[in-house]
Amino acid sequence: MSRGKRKFELEEKIQILREEENYGVEVTCCKYQIAPSLFYSWKNRFDRHGPDGLTPKHHRVDPQVKALEKENDRLGKIISRQAIEQEVKEELLKKTKPHYR
Repeated sequence: MSRGKRKFELEEKIQILREEENYGVEVTCCKYQIAPSLFYSWKNRFDRHGPDGLTPKHHRVDPQVKALEKENDRLGKIISRQAIEQEVKEELLKKTKPHYR
């Protein structure tokens, strides 16, 4: 049974990196149940960029915002379709009206 993806705050990552200095990679990774590859990834990013290297670089979109954007797109398509239908109806009416002189 999978627990899903865990998220570590910046402070937790720094704590894990510091703890490794005292207890080693294997013990620290076992304690926090993380893969050594993840630990080394954090360590390399921290060594190159400091604490900024441990913060996520991607912008996560709120699911509610995403749902609203999708609904907005759907409604925009409906309105466009209705506008086209209205134009077609108006053109047909112009053509079918008898011309009185």
